Amino acid sequence: MTIKVGDQLPEARLAEYIDVATEACSIGPSKVMVHEATKGKKIAIFAVPGAFTPTCSETHAPGYIKAADQFKAKGVDEIWCISVNDPFVMGAWGRDQKAVGKVRFIADGSGTFTKALGMEFDLTKGGLGVRSQRYSMLVEDGVVKQLNVEDSGHLEVSTAEKLLEQI
Repeated sequence: MTIKVGDQLPEARLAEYIDVATEACSIGPSKVMVHEATKGKKIAIFAVPGAFTPTCSETHAPGYIKAADQFKAKGVDEIWCISVNDPFVMGAWGRDQKAVGKVRFIADGSGTFTKALGMEFDLTKGGLGVRSQRYSMLVEDGVVKQLNVEDSGHLEVSTAEKLLEQI
């Protein structure tokens, strides 16, 4: 069953690579508990089939990075990029995209969050395993307020511009 507008996000443990140690987090992968991390916040989330893939790296992620200030101006507290990749890959991709301070690149390493959303995309025949469909959503206090799921192979409804129009 696919998540829909009005649904609460499922609880899941995701991971984010932290480049700079703080009192709360050491350098390296740090857990992100979905319910805790979304509580009391408005978050724009977009998901991609894979880090460093052409459409994701050339268009999808850069659109959100470029529009980060516009999202903040509309009251969005954070922007998350989620992919079924490990936190080391997501951290490297975030650095490559110059996203630090603009978009959090968060790993769903085992795809458990993606599966709980009903957004898994099986690319096993192509040697890529189970990945995420491409989508965007606006979440307020853990509840889905907007949801835009792409048809396979497209990037039209989940762009930063589309989600900005919906806020």
